[in-house]
Amino acid sequence: PAPAPAPAPAAGSEALKAKETSKPTSFNALPSVVSWYPVKGVGAGGGEAAVQVKVETKQEEKPVASPETAKEGAAPVKGNEPDKYTIILIRHGESQWNVENRFTGWVDVPLAPSGEAESHRAAKAIGQEKLDIDVVYSSVLKRAIKTGMNILEDLDLMHVPIIKRWKLNERHYGGLQGLNKKETVDKHGAEQVNIWRRSYDTPPPPMEEDHEFWPGKDPRYKDVSPAELPKSESLKDVVSRFMPLWEEELVPEIRSGKRLLIAAHGNTLRALVKHLDNIPEDVITGLNIPTAVPLVYELDKQLKPIRSDRSWAPLSGYYLGDEDEIRRAIDGVSNQTAAKPPSAEPAPAASSDQAPAASESSAGKSFRSLPSVVSWYAK
Repeated sequence: PAPAPAPAPAAGSEALKAKETSKPTSFNALPSVVSWYPVKGVGAGGGEAAVQVKVETKQEEKPVASPETAKEGAAPVKGNEPDKYTIILIRHGESQWNVENRFTGWVDVPLAPSGEAESHRAAKAIGQEKLDIDVVYSSVLKRAIKTGMNILEDLDLMHVPIIKRWKLNERHYGGLQGLNKKETVDKHGAEQVNIWRRSYDTPPPPMEEDHEFWPGKDPRYKDVSPAELPKSESLKDVVSRFMPLWEEELVPEIRSGKRLLIAAHGNTLRALVKHLDNIPEDVITGLNIPTAVPLVYELDKQLKPIRSDRSWAPLSGYYLGDEDEIRRAIDGVSNQTAAKPPSAEPAPAASSDQAPAASESSAGKSFRSLPSVVSWYAK
């Protein structure tokens, strides 16, 4: 270590003066620190002499992030953060098993034609709102991925990356996956099925590892630890699975200034809005999120939701679309386990090549464009 600095030599000293090797430049205009250190040198007569050496140390200038750097993922420069952040949440469009009213969970089923149409309507709503998207986060299930892709394509944003994370997957419904919801009600009773579907911390019966839908057989999860693969999940389990992804990956992306579209599932989105709005457990279990209706959240600098007159209680976020249609879509989700309709009189005879006439009450209902299932029950 260098000895303690000595006082600077007096003017006119006979000691050799060290040559200054570092000159300040116009670029590095930060304050420098100057110290004088005694060292041995050669005097005027050739003998040893003590001389004072001037050492100038410049403070290194830290680079300032440019707007381009911030846009590429770096944290914004302090003092230049936006006043608010905007994220778009969207549950995937109606899947084929939604149409068939089957417990889906982690089973990778495609969008139904109705779900494809829903995703295009969602893109139109986002475009009309003039919302930008920098990155899409999706589960690894095709119904969520395709919903995000359709939205990007319709908005001419196919260059925007889609990042897939298994922790955004739907809740794992265990041994119920693949079963018809109403048939399950007939077998186990509405009360029990409602507990499996709607309690906060009671999961459905677990899935055995020899089950055809066991995720350990799926290459999507080859890099996931077997200990992390669920056999069944409650909403509480989904919250525990999802929140680390939110805190460790999604929050930094949002703070960097990127505008996120999160294309996921009913239960992972319920986990997120529970956190954002601090919704109690007994309230979040009754919250239904409709398929493919954009849910927009505006967040302040602390990532706390900003409530507005457009907010959809108990949420601070707001849906894009017609309010009556959104309410009907929400009600449709809650009625998925309703009991079978009562017995009805047989349908009147009709020729095989003649379709039944539409009733006056159903004419012109553009919203209910989903495929319907018609059954006749004998008295």
